[in-house]
Amino acid sequence: MTAYTDLLSAMTATDAGFTAHVTDDWRQGRTTYGGLSAALCVEAALRTFPDAPPLRSAQFAFVGPAAGELSIQVKPLRQGKSTLFVAVDLVGEQGVATHGVLTFGAARTSAVAYGEVPCPVVARPEACEPFFPGERGGPSFVGQFEVRMAGGARPLSGRAPEYLLWIRHRDPAARSLSALVALADTPPPPAMTLFPSFGPISTMTWALDIVGLPDVHDDGWRLLRSRAETIGEGYSTQDMTLWNGAGTPLIVARQNVAVFI
Repeated sequence: MTAYTDLLSAMTATDAGFTAHVTDDWRQGRTTYGGLSAALCVEAALRTFPDAPPLRSAQFAFVGPAAGELSIQVKPLRQGKSTLFVAVDLVGEQGVATHGVLTFGAARTSAVAYGEVPCPVVARPEACEPFFPGERGGPSFVGQFEVRMAGGARPLSGRAPEYLLWIRHRDPAARSLSALVALADTPPPPAMTLFPSFGPISTMTWALDIVGLPDVHDDGWRLLRSRAETIGEGYSTQDMTLWNGAGTPLIVARQNVAVFI
């Protein structure tokens, strides 16, 4: 397998931005795994603006397939005193594959503080069974991650469309912000719990907010809850939350997914 950190090390700066080569073990069918596409956009923006304030939010549209040699184009949209808006296009052989808008914002002193993203109480990863059959079943990119079932359902089970999973990179050095983004899209859409048989799916949009960063010295396990809210007319909406092992929220996200069954 091509480790995540090795893939990033091979990213090359060009006059137009960056190039990246995605190997087959990061593919999802005929395209690059969506979490990796988003992570490459984040990585390119961070390299272009190394002094940017922390990433607060990102929206991605997965426009078309992306595989093999990819170019990444980064464009600043607006920079203010405390915020930076950046557009990123991941471009493949058929044109734009992923379009992202990233929002960076400096921390400010505030009189208001609130947080209500409670972490479910579950068994630790070592006490949970693998989510994918044979540990590495499913699309090619799944082999890049360890995925353990902490609750919820499995695809085709007929149960409520919700996953509760422990996930982490197999690459122990994958601890960057972009690696966190790559991790957060690991499981298939929870709508698949209601599928009568396996069928194609395609993430259309992904909006995520970064609300915390993990300790780079922890064990790398993240708890992900993904829940479908609506399924109909060939589409599904779902919300997603990612916590670290201590129960601190890291990412709060939403996706719109096309289902072809």
